[in-house]
Amino acid sequence: MQYSQKVLDHFMKPHNVGKIEKPDAEATEGSPACGDQVSIFMKVDPKSHVIKDIKFQSYGCASNIATGSIITDMAMGKTLEEAKDISWKEAAEELDGLPPVKMHCSVLAVDTLRKAIKDYEIKHNLSEADVFSKETIVEELKKVIYPKVGEDIVTLKMVKYVGFEDGIAIIDLEIPKFDKYRENVAEEVQEHLEQYPEIKEVKITM
Repeated sequence: MQYSQKVLDHFMKPHNVGKIEKPDAEATEGSPACGDQVSIFMKVDPKSHVIKDIKFQSYGCASNIATGSIITDMAMGKTLEEAKDISWKEAAEELDGLPPVKMHCSVLAVDTLRKAIKDYEIKHNLSEADVFSKETIVEELKKVIYPKVGEDIVTLKMVKYVGFEDGIAIIDLEIPKFDKYRENVAEEVQEHLEQYPEIKEVKITM
């Protein structure tokens, strides 16, 4: 697998590794059982809402460690609003690109950062917890990356239908049977959605 020199540099000598004691906000996304996990800890200036310190802990591959390193670099010194706008594509670009099959690591790092920001906002009455809806499912599907091209399945129009009723999420995907990534995508959809207690069952049709 071809990695850029910048990915290798951040993998070999990652920045901002560690844990902040008594952080103002924190978040963990992913799972070691699924292969990748990232935790982010932040200290935030209460008046300016500037991120004064940010650290991460990572479990996973070189791309996962490198994206945790670069995303904390990008967020340091930014306001919460500015940090919220960092996209997974921008994070990948800062690393001079990622292999398509590893683009999900960039999504995971950005998602963890945004969850940490949300944690701070809720704790300080700057925001309320999101209300779960069918749109929540659609937004989560935008984080599922098709490994062949490194783009999300919603943008690629692979999601034909999303339904939610009585705790059951129904996802209709259009992926050919001969596609070698078919099962990978289905597993990733399952993993992304099962984190929500509102979802009792995920039904995927293809």
